[in-house]
Amino acid sequence: MDFGPIRIDHIGIATHQLNEASAFWRLLGLIEGDHDEKVEDQGVTTRFFSTSMLNEIADEPAKVELLEPTGEQTPIGRFLEKRGPGIQQLCFSVGDLVGLLSYLKENGIRLIDEVPRIGAGGHHIAFVHPGSTGGVLVELTQRNS
Repeated sequence: MDFGPIRIDHIGIATHQLNEASAFWRLLGLIEGDHDEKVEDQGVTTRFFSTSMLNEIADEPAKVELLEPTGEQTPIGRFLEKRGPGIQQLCFSVGDLVGLLSYLKENGIRLIDEVPRIGAGGHHIAFVHPGSTGGVLVELTQRNS
């Protein structure tokens, strides 16, 4: 099965406050995106930082995504309440999101999203349940859709 190219797209980090959490990533030398984005249906405001290395498969570097909840009863708000700030998800960019979701489901993988939805940047995304991944929330995205 070929659903590629597959590469690490970004690591999502839950934070109470974007500005406070951004200081370290700026000091580290990551490149801050041009603007924050509020994703209403997910109840989150995102801020991306790019690494300086381009991926050999894509002309876009891997990123760190800071996630600030817009309220306590949002997925990120509940994550912060339960676990505190930290890594919330690992995202992979794939070449065929619909095909990969179908393949994963056929092989008994528990999906949060069986059909892609629109996420930050207008990209199609879907989440895989941590119960099927060893405890890691995995986000899948298809950037060329």
